[in-house]
Amino acid sequence: MSPLIDPAELAGMAGAAVLDVRWKLGGPPGIDAYRAGHIPGAVFCDLEADLAASPGRGGRHPLPSPEAFQESMRRLGVSASRPVVVYDAADSTAAARAWWALRHFGHPDVRVLDGGLRAWTAEGRPLAEGDEAAEPGDFTARPGGMPVLDADRAARLAADGLLLDARAAERYRGEVEPIDPVAGHIPGAVSAPTGENVDPSGRFHLPEFLRERFNTLGAVPGVEVGAYCGSGVTAAHQVLALEVAGIPAALYVGSWSDWVSDPSRPVATG
Repeated sequence: MSPLIDPAELAGMAGAAVLDVRWKLGGPPGIDAYRAGHIPGAVFCDLEADLAASPGRGGRHPLPSPEAFQESMRRLGVSASRPVVVYDAADSTAAARAWWALRHFGHPDVRVLDGGLRAWTAEGRPLAEGDEAAEPGDFTARPGGMPVLDADRAARLAADGLLLDARAAERYRGEVEPIDPVAGHIPGAVSAPTGENVDPSGRFHLPEFLRERFNTLGAVPGVEVGAYCGSGVTAAHQVLALEVAGIPAALYVGSWSDWVSDPSRPVATG
């Protein structure tokens, strides 16, 4: 089953928990956009509060504890017995973090609305305003549903497999670094900006296109693949794109913000 769903499929789906995960690094808060207009029945999922622990050990967006994640998902109406659909404004960057976290913590049926709210409204579909509350769910968090990398495993994968850097190319090269204290990339990692996973409308390219893209970067049979970014958000988008292409991949959740927290770890530029 594809991890993606289109607006017509969502409109015809009964009983799904729908999560609005609009988020933008540096703001403004996604809740404001949600209240101004969202897919009817959707509840707002706060990436910073529901899909990540507080910044610190493990990077800027470390994974929440299973207990904290379970509590958040139950409040948002998530149960293992009903499918979950997640969406954001358009390109699925934030929605992918929700998809990955739910899969990692054991939910069996999570889909991403391809093209996000933009695709929904482009078809003239209705919006609702204000806040919506969900009937509490009974989801039980069981971590281990998706492969995870720590710093040591990411370093080994960069040397012996394929580690994809999902950030913009200029950040990978170390020419700019607007967020973290050190510029550059993990030695041996390959630049693969997530912007190339989607078309101008924010929809994912076809599986064949993505498969060729990742094959060209070195994701071929027999090669273990992982992804990282600045803090584990856009790298989840990379893992989602790889999933669409039929290529399994691990996520370095702490990503660059965790890597540079230890000054003894090497940094490459160029």
